[in-house]
Amino acid sequence: IGCRQSRRHRHGLGRRRGRLAPHVQHIHRRRLNRLVVGLDVEWCPNFGRGVDNPPAILQLCVGHRCLVFQILHADYVPDRLADFLEDERFTFVGVGIDEDADNLDRHWGLAVGRTRDLRHLVAEASHLPTMRGCGLAGLAEEDSNVTLSRSDQRWLSREEIMYAVTDSFLSFEIGRRIIAGDYPLFFVNI
Repeated sequence: IGCRQSRRHRHGLGRRRGRLAPHVQHIHRRRLNRLVVGLDVEWCPNFGRGVDNPPAILQLCVGHRCLVFQILHADYVPDRLADFLEDERFTFVGVGIDEDADNLDRHWGLAVGRTRDLRHLVAEASHLPTMRGCGLAGLAEEDSNVTLSRSDQRWLSREEIMYAVTDSFLSFEIGRRIIAGDYPLFFVNI
């Protein structure tokens, strides 16, 4: 048993085989070394001193395929999901992605391979250093009328699922366009 697996068991999550990643990898098999994946994590805010809530929802998007995984309520993390996240061939993009990756590793023993923070990518591509301070809504026009009110609840409404999918899709699309050199980024409707 490796360190990653034993930490996952300590938190009550085992590993089982699933069919998530093979489908995505088959579709994108010709560009696996250039694959961009939008990643976002939701968790309950840490109110109070010494509180460190674990990530509740993992959101991934590759192209038009998105996954909203309620890790907080999962009995296990599929091996293929863990392997997909660790794969160094893929570039996982998101706002504050390094903090998200650290939290996934610390709380669930899930390592995320290669990460790129969208704020830094956008700042470099646009030559606007102030973009490093933007959130996702600042990097793309986003309807913020719906949010995840309680990311730790067992059942999400359709609107909350769409919000989660939108965040990971926007992360994917912005990252894909910047990495591909698609300009002008800020004046293109997604």
